[in-house]
Amino acid sequence: MSQSDDRQRDLIASLDFHVEAGLDLFLDEAPHDRFSEAEAPEPMTAPPARPMPLRDAPAPPRPPLPGAGMVLADLPQRGAAPPPARTFGQSAASKPGEAAGDARARARDVQSLDELEALLAGFDGCPLKFTAKNLVFADGNPAAKLMFIGEAPGADEDRVGKPFMGRSGKLLDRMMAAIGLDRTNAYVTNIVPWRPPGNRNPTPQEVSICRPFIERQIELADPDLIVCLGSPATQAITGTKDGILKARGRFYPYRVGSREIRALATLHPAYLLRQPLQKRLAWRDFRTLRAALDGKA
Repeated sequence: MSQSDDRQRDLIASLDFHVEAGLDLFLDEAPHDRFSEAEAPEPMTAPPARPMPLRDAPAPPRPPLPGAGMVLADLPQRGAAPPPARTFGQSAASKPGEAAGDARARARDVQSLDELEALLAGFDGCPLKFTAKNLVFADGNPAAKLMFIGEAPGADEDRVGKPFMGRSGKLLDRMMAAIGLDRTNAYVTNIVPWRPPGNRNPTPQEVSICRPFIERQIELADPDLIVCLGSPATQAITGTKDGILKARGRFYPYRVGSREIRALATLHPAYLLRQPLQKRLAWRDFRTLRAALDGKA
């Protein structure tokens, strides 16, 4: 094998690694936090130096004093605060708490899953919307009694506009098939409907803003069982602070009004792709799920 073939193989392996890590778009040699750049004040630049007038040149006319062609009300007042600057991805509810309150008020009024999806498509309160390609709302059968809830979309899901479409989605389909399920008898979604840049975990602020939407989505879908895939989904839905390896395999109560839905915590398929030996734990959890669906657990 020639040296050029070795180099080509190494380059392809490097590209495969970055694609698996979620880096599907290269813009620069160094990363940039565009949100911080947008919030930072513009640097002050010194005014250009005025050229010294020639000795024999006439002096330039002085600007008119206040009152000559203008009024004092036209001048900026000392101590007056400048108007607030609007940053990239900022909605009317600029703070996370305000955005979450706005989301809760809007989600409360929708009466169907289609209305909720349309509401999310027009919601600007979460900054993830401005870095994602598509809204990733749900897939599967919304009338099913089983609901899978993951963390957030990845690159494949962002391109397609549906949850669990990449390698982790294929693994989830095989896990469901192992207990006699598919997406015709399950409803699949995420706690956050937009892809975080670089496939990172959604921040607590982003989860807080999107929480009213997933809560309303559960109310409207009205499942009998919920499966929380991974730690972020488990903590957001159940309120537990335990890590997923401690929480998995357990049922947690999730209340919707006067009704209680059982939520089972298990490992996320993306984690299982990185840690194949842990599939044995997920298989135990899915056997527990099968028994619950059959009324035996």
